[in-house]
Amino acid sequence: MKKEGLISVVSAVLFSIFLSIFSSCSQDTLNLYSIIPDEETQALCDMFTEQTGIPVRFLRASTGELVNRVISEKNNPKADILLGGARNYHIQADKEGALESYYSPNAANVPEYALSDDGTWTGFCVLTLAIGINNERFTKLYGDSSKPQTWEDLLNPSYKGELVFTNPVASSTGYLFLQNQLQRLGWDKGWDYLVKLADNVAQFPDSGSSPAKFLGSGEYALGISYVHLLSRYKANGFNLDVIVPPESVADVDCIAIMKNTKKLEQAKKFVDFMLSPEAQTLMCSIDYTLPVNPDAKIPEASIPLSELKLFNYDIQVAASQKDQVLGEWAKKVK
Repeated sequence: MKKEGLISVVSAVLFSIFLSIFSSCSQDTLNLYSIIPDEETQALCDMFTEQTGIPVRFLRASTGELVNRVISEKNNPKADILLGGARNYHIQADKEGALESYYSPNAANVPEYALSDDGTWTGFCVLTLAIGINNERFTKLYGDSSKPQTWEDLLNPSYKGELVFTNPVASSTGYLFLQNQLQRLGWDKGWDYLVKLADNVAQFPDSGSSPAKFLGSGEYALGISYVHLLSRYKANGFNLDVIVPPESVADVDCIAIMKNTKKLEQAKKFVDFMLSPEAQTLMCSIDYTLPVNPDAKIPEASIPLSELKLFNYDIQVAASQKDQVLGEWAKKVK
């Protein structure tokens, strides 16, 4: 057996053992499937237990793994809550009849794009893209020249070889950027823009976090990345500017309750908690994501949601076009 296959088998066995332990928790314990990182999940669970007295246990795994489990377990769920994951994954689980409808009173001020029509999922933080600028390298290369403020500004030929952008075939971050341009400009003009932009790009790393890392280390002057990743580097002392251009799109990390959960009231309390200013302030202090609750406090390095000039991003179009768009990308760019 090849090394990669052996690792996959061992991982599957370990996951099954952990799931068995996870499923055998006390009847009083609220069980979570979590897609967000361990540090944030643990901190949120601890705060929830402190506030409510309800114990929480979570299982952390990849988006695809957990969404598939939610769907396969819909008649007899092993968990009560799915925490994290972009809208399209929750839409997929909802279509399979795996999610419970619940309209939290704490969702009253949540942006419309973060709410499902049937109440089966609710966004708790916003993920949007920005232009990151390493100020020291930019000044060294371009002097007092104006820094890019719009997506069109990145087409400046002088930026050739100084821009880093995630491979959209490998990363949802990159695909979100493709859809940003195609939906704001239209199909033909959008592709004209993307082809021209690609000519300025030095490399297309597979990881969505790579552009922020490259900017932090000063390898490039410009990059396209999530706001929260760039803000985290800025907060950690790196000399970066974070610019969210007008006509940007946003996706959201969502929370949902499992259909047929036996702990519906406890699960509702956890959804209410996740949308509270206290929980959102805590999460933002750790990962710099943008909270949907306007009363949440954000770190100085973050950008308030109220300052973003977003436009209506059609997630259904993005999902239906994915194969076609990535096929075009492969033909036109890579």
